[in-house]
Amino acid sequence: MNAPAPVPADALRGIVLMLLAMFVFVLIDAVAKYLSQSLPVMQIVWARSVFALLFTLLLLRGRGFSTLMATRRPGLQLMRSGFQFASTIIFFTALKYIPLADAIAIAFASPLIITALSVPMLGEKVGIRRWIAVIVGFLGVLVIIRPGMGNMEWAMLLPLGMACTSALYQINTRSLAQTDNPITTLWYTALTGSVIASAVMPFMWQTPSAKDWALMVLLGALGTIGHFVLINAYARASASVLAPFVYTQFIWSIIVGYILFANLPDGFTWLGAAIVAASGIYTAYRERVRRQKTVVSPRA
Repeated sequence: MNAPAPVPADALRGIVLMLLAMFVFVLIDAVAKYLSQSLPVMQIVWARSVFALLFTLLLLRGRGFSTLMATRRPGLQLMRSGFQFASTIIFFTALKYIPLADAIAIAFASPLIITALSVPMLGEKVGIRRWIAVIVGFLGVLVIIRPGMGNMEWAMLLPLGMACTSALYQINTRSLAQTDNPITTLWYTALTGSVIASAVMPFMWQTPSAKDWALMVLLGALGTIGHFVLINAYARASASVLAPFVYTQFIWSIIVGYILFANLPDGFTWLGAAIVAASGIYTAYRERVRRQKTVVSPRA
């Protein structure tokens, strides 16, 4: 029996960066949940966008404005940014009402929705095994939400809505990756969110405390760091290698949720999250197999 091939050092660095990025994203969600106890959700989204824009400018200092704005598909950039902005609003609203781990577990449906939408939107072919994995994954979501069992809250549907908008912006990201620099896409995301949120702030502004200001700045810093680390992770390892490590967010969310909010997921959430994660990992595996077959035989 042959020993498994060792993982290249660069791929290992990519995995470590992915683990770090997932931890940072959970911290973002935890800060947003904490702030939602005293500030309107839109104001939190404004802080996330504006301060992320400022930190992105610091990160990209030296690059000309025309370089950052250079895109072959401005309409798609704005559409993608709009989906990302909507995704943030929906998820931060969910965090106001339900535990961190529950929200993240339901949001794991996003890769499954991407698989389903890749057929009409990207023209990709999805085999029967991946369709079965998608269906099983959604059954896992139902286990977490538990409709008809008397425990379901309306806010449990919000992470599912976030998963849908997240899937749409990730599909647009795939399309933009063929023509635009990732840094340009990151810039448009921060800029669009800042403009939209700033436009509505005069109508719902609530004066933050000094502590809230510090946390809002932290929110923007973490957002910039998280996306920067994620970009570097994908630069070192393929998406199929990194995909399983996305689900470490659930573990981080349990730890952070318990420390900060004294929340622990119940048995249904554990079971549902395991089903969704297994379905997502299998879908990523089948995608990797499909791509390998395509490389060997383009007509397969």
